[in-house]
Amino acid sequence: MYSVTKRIDFCYGHRLLDYDGICKHPHGHNATAEIEVRSGQLDSRCMVCDFADIKRVVKSWVDEHIDHKMVLRRDDPLVKALQEQNEPLFLVDANPTVEHIAKIIYDYATSQGFPVEAVRVWETPTSCASYSGE
Repeated sequence: MYSVTKRIDFCYGHRLLDYDGICKHPHGHNATAEIEVRSGQLDSRCMVCDFADIKRVVKSWVDEHIDHKMVLRRDDPLVKALQEQNEPLFLVDANPTVEHIAKIIYDYATSQGFPVEAVRVWETPTSCASYSGE
């Protein structure tokens, strides 16, 4: 089995609802996503996948939808106030934990035809979460 991994750096803010730790307050992260693509065979270029393709498709999507956005649960009371201030938001149906963000990126990458093995998102230099499908 062959695999390649593309790193994508991005920044985001969030807060966790129904949570009793410090992450219940709005705060931000300088994150790194690692998109691991795997295949049993190499293509005609002798590649699993071109890093440039992952960058062009997945990084572009992350840059447009998540980077420098507040990632909030759709029912977060802050949503209305931030929308009134024209602040950039990315709304999700569940708590915007790093685990959930990893799944969102995984789902997008697989929807674009990449044979993704896993997505890891490093929320801090020492803490990451991953999602590898059902």
